[in-house]
Amino acid sequence: MDHYRATIAWVRNGAAFTDHRYSRSHHWYFDGGVKVPASASPEVVPVPLSNAAAVDPEEAFVASLSSCHMLWFLSIAASHGFVVEDYRDTAEGVLDEDESGRTAITEVTLRPEVSYLNSAAPEAREDTELHEKAHDNCFIAHSVRTVVHVEPTIIKVDAEP
Repeated sequence: MDHYRATIAWVRNGAAFTDHRYSRSHHWYFDGGVKVPASASPEVVPVPLSNAAAVDPEEAFVASLSSCHMLWFLSIAASHGFVVEDYRDTAEGVLDEDESGRTAITEVTLRPEVSYLNSAAPEAREDTELHEKAHDNCFIAHSVRTVVHVEPTIIKVDAEP
């Protein structure tokens, strides 16, 4: 069994607290020393009590689904002999009420644009199958109740850079 950890740290810095007018800015620390500025979403907590330049939990949730899908996709594409030159996903999550009336990320749409070396590019059907396999293998997607959609785009590159 593997374990994954993140340290989340916030400091009040002398601000009032019980009136709810404290900063939501904080940091996420990951293995290897990565420090990520984080905050509540400005859609949930208005600026200046949130930091619009920081990553918020909703964005991180969407990014983790997208990243997991991409990592599986790259592995599966390589195993099938397809040469991926570039991968970019503009993923989007929808914050709405779920079936029980609670606020939740109810839907995530992944929109991967994949550039392949033209001589080693799959047909559209094969590309769809690669994305389906990636989704089936993504354990982050298996860990959530959110419906995750994948809407890929193929980009073919004529020559190696």
